[in-house]
Amino acid sequence: MNDKEILLKAEADEGMTIEEIKRYQELVNPQKHVYGKYGSLAKKYLEEHNTAKLWGIVNLPEYLHGIDRQAEDMQEVLTAKFSKSEQYKRTGDFMEDYHRLTAMNKAIEDEILSEIVYVE
Repeated sequence: MNDKEILLKAEADEGMTIEEIKRYQELVNPQKHVYGKYGSLAKKYLEEHNTAKLWGIVNLPEYLHGIDRQAEDMQEVLTAKFSKSEQYKRTGDFMEDYHRLTAMNKAIEDEILSEIVYVE
């Protein structure tokens, strides 16, 4: 089968053999996508632990960019929420404030990872 037939077959969404799929991937230049921290973590997690879901996602770049957006939104909401908590309020002591801010950021990151990134 020549390259043109493989491209036509892929466009028609017909069944393709493994060899045809490999050749098709060589023919089309995949677009390089850059993801944020959480999109990259989600992709790595899917590749290592949930390949079935990875293969089932129709538009992977859109999905991973969505993960980044959700994480950013969640970080904003949780930062506003946690900042009001007595546990994370500023005291005026630099080192104490630094430790509180670090603890708050760690808690927020743990929440984002468990709720958005590392999901089945």
